[in-house]
Amino acid sequence: RKKIAIVGSGPAGLAAADQLNKMGHFVTVFERSDRIGGLMMYGVPNMKTDKIGVVQRRVNLMAEEGVTFVVNANIGSDPLYSIERLRSENNAVILACGATKPRDLSIPGRQLAGVHFAMEFLHANTKSLLDSNLEDGRYISAKGKKVVVIGGGDTGTDCIGTSVRHGCSSIVNLELLTKPPSKRASDNPWPQWPRVFRVDYGHQEASTKFGNDPRTYEVLTKRFIGDEDGKLKALEVVRVKWEKVDGRFQFKEIEGSQIIEADLVLLAMGFLGPEENIADKLGLEKDNRSNFKAQFGHFGTSVDGVFAAGDCRRGQSLVVWAITEGREAAAAVDKYLSRDEQNVAGLT
Repeated sequence: RKKIAIVGSGPAGLAAADQLNKMGHFVTVFERSDRIGGLMMYGVPNMKTDKIGVVQRRVNLMAEEGVTFVVNANIGSDPLYSIERLRSENNAVILACGATKPRDLSIPGRQLAGVHFAMEFLHANTKSLLDSNLEDGRYISAKGKKVVVIGGGDTGTDCIGTSVRHGCSSIVNLELLTKPPSKRASDNPWPQWPRVFRVDYGHQEASTKFGNDPRTYEVLTKRFIGDEDGKLKALEVVRVKWEKVDGRFQFKEIEGSQIIEADLVLLAMGFLGPEENIADKLGLEKDNRSNFKAQFGHFGTSVDGVFAAGDCRRGQSLVVWAITEGREAAAAVDKYLSRDEQNVAGLT
């Protein structure tokens, strides 16, 4: 019957909250968005995860079971929800705030209108869809536009699928790396994640609509080109060749550039870890990848009573890993709180 605050309502935060609630603790989950669910609510499009029948249904069940949810609570930024207040009012705090700092592309023309981070595009689209079935117009529309997605992961695929649904006039997906092989390479043995060529739903849909797979590999974007009004109109790109130098792969630019027309560019190049605000306020120790430093299995950070789980601890990863870490962190917090109780009992 201890009080625990969880910062972030993605898979890790919800898994931890569910577990701790079932253990008999009082759990409050704080979310800075207006809906609970984190990446599963706003980062992953509706066609991949049903928001009402799956995500919201699960949240409703947890609320009925006793978990308290607080939305529009930007921990560390909003004076009403300072991290110091959370620590003083709770016996433990779990940071499950994800790896939300996107990797940027610092090249000429980055400031042009029409260049957006992928999550800006996906988040606004899902929110508008849930709020008004896109009738409020409060999203970045790809309708009738020449769209270029930079980055070839799951987020890039979601941008392709969403752009096709908006009715884009064309779609190009640029990837810096080499095209993956059809089968596992010798340096990618089981049980590692197989780095092989895949065709996901976005690629299939783009191929069906436009007649070809939208992906182009070994391409480096050099600059964004705008018109006299500061709006994006094209990209300048070059081909690259990957070579092994001193045991490490490096790319070399191939002479000659190419211009690709574009009205909308979506940057889907992954994430660099959690935002620093909370860590800086707590004086939290970070690892060499800027994630919150906490050992797997223990999950305690360098600040007593503060734990970390999910992408903010391990870096950008899979939903199943986030759920596992949330559950494991819940067990670690319960053990920590039980230890404190036993110490008090021993003193009396």
